[in-house]
Amino acid sequence: MSTAMEQTILTDEQIRFYRENGFVQVDGVLNAEELEELREYLGEAMQADQDNSFSTDKEGGAYYRVLNQKVNTWRDHGGMAKYVLHPRFAGLAKQLTGASAIRLFHDHALYKMPGDSKPTPWHQDMPYWPMNEKGSLSIWITLDDVDERNGCMMFVPGSQKAGKLKGIDFINPQDINEYVEDHEIAAKQPVIVRMKAGSCTFHDGLTFHYAHSNQTDAPRRVLAIIYMPDGTTYSGKGHPVTNGEALTADQPIRGRLFPVLAK
Repeated sequence: MSTAMEQTILTDEQIRFYRENGFVQVDGVLNAEELEELREYLGEAMQADQDNSFSTDKEGGAYYRVLNQKVNTWRDHGGMAKYVLHPRFAGLAKQLTGASAIRLFHDHALYKMPGDSKPTPWHQDMPYWPMNEKGSLSIWITLDDVDERNGCMMFVPGSQKAGKLKGIDFINPQDINEYVEDHEIAAKQPVIVRMKAGSCTFHDGLTFHYAHSNQTDAPRRVLAIIYMPDGTTYSGKGHPVTNGEALTADQPIRGRLFPVLAK
């Protein structure tokens, strides 16, 4: 990865926008060479029968026809590890949050398949993560141009201020606004985020977000990485990434799967 891009510095306006609205778009986080390389690695990771990552797109599963997904691809594919563990992206997360250090929670290889694709319903991420404190966030790096036709994202500005709500069933989704007490947040208009391949968004774990279905004839390919501020503590709730990791409730999430990537 190029030295210049490793030193990406966000503007004060980008940081302010993220902290006020709960999301921000950052263009050009991958150059053309990196984009082609990551496409190759992601394709290999999705096709591999891996030992340490896991898939959640099985028939009858929580994401069936919504997303083809593998988690923790970095553990089985050295090329994926090159990108998932790279400090460039974690450094951007550190700038946005103002945290003293940023740890990895896990990665997602996300394919929204064509044909029978369903939208990803409005939801927050935090209800699915076993964390006590707010502040964790995701980078969503698109490997394809994205718009409403193939599964671009939408965000509700300022919705992170609603606090942690209930998790949404991705197959038979509830209306997230049924759980919102602040009528101003419920009434806000979503922002559609169309992007060129190699660009990304960051969004707070409490920000309401949605992805359109894929109505094209090709997969929509994304690498997402979840980051948490160092010191984030474990809630004790079960999660495939933390199960079996000997974590203690109300103690910091750390250890072999959760390295510090930026400080």
